[in-house]
Amino acid sequence: MKILAADVGGTNTRLGYYEWSSEGLQLMALERFASHEHENLEAIVRQFVSSQTRTVEYACFGVAGPVQDGQSEMPNLGWKIDARVLARTLGLPSVRVINDLEANAYGLTRLEPSDLLLLKDGAPDAKGNQALLSAGTGLGEAGLYWDGVQYRPFATEGGHGDFAPRNELEVELLLYLKREFEHVSYERVLSGNGLHNIYRFLRDTGRGQEQPRVREELRKGDAAAILSRAALEEKDTLAVQALYIFVSLYGAEAGNLALRLKATGGVYLGGGIAPKIATKLRSHTFVDSFVKKGRLASLLETIPVSIILNENTALLGAAHFAAQQALCSQGNAAEGQHCV
Repeated sequence: MKILAADVGGTNTRLGYYEWSSEGLQLMALERFASHEHENLEAIVRQFVSSQTRTVEYACFGVAGPVQDGQSEMPNLGWKIDARVLARTLGLPSVRVINDLEANAYGLTRLEPSDLLLLKDGAPDAKGNQALLSAGTGLGEAGLYWDGVQYRPFATEGGHGDFAPRNELEVELLLYLKREFEHVSYERVLSGNGLHNIYRFLRDTGRGQEQPRVREELRKGDAAAILSRAALEEKDTLAVQALYIFVSLYGAEAGNLALRLKATGGVYLGGGIAPKIATKLRSHTFVDSFVKKGRLASLLETIPVSIILNENTALLGAAHFAAQQALCSQGNAAEGQHCV
């Protein structure tokens, strides 16, 4: 079985060619593209396929946006994704389009222990639903429902839920962002742009002096990378403050999602930011914010939290989903396998 899988994000798009056999999925080719440098997803697909000598039988695209009837409009890129257009581009009868966090969730079920970094211990026999949230270009959230036999991933758009401040400083942050954005979601504070938003708030409200070097770098480069690096090196007071607030908010929203999904089986942090700031996420700041939920704090204490280190998790998940659905269509689904 020959599969084309894609992880389509606001910053990068990864395409991978997999082969499925009785031994499982094997990655044969992988390429990463800068999303903003291309007019649409079809252009990237054509470029990737033309560079390969292999044929494609099945395809699945995990995209950073809500998916309805095989269609999606990516909020952080503006691309319109349509499974029928992609099928015509590939010359296939059909392809599957799913949310990128749903693809991550499918990939999560295929990871090895070495692909994870434990942030917080939980109950030794932790089991039940799981939650996944990924801060990157945007903030994605998904769940994995435990049916007693296997995990069944599902997408959400929880990252666009209302940002809920917990203290006076965060109330000021909310009011600051309200002047710029009609709706202040958690994505406005928990994403690459979110870290920059927090930094701008601290700077503009006189909570520190912006260093000329940082100001110049921000004019030219990736704000999230610049600010996180400056904070980790502890060379810029404003960046250190911004990252501290970011980590605290990350813990708070991870705890919120754990409660919403009753994710007693564990919470996982995906996306490109978490592995880069792992040293800060392992601090008490994240864990305290995760657990501090009033009367249900004792429940949060039992839930383990890990960072996903494998950057190709969504790609692996998209390939796994394509293979699973192909087997379903052929009537070869394994016992208990979920066909949709």
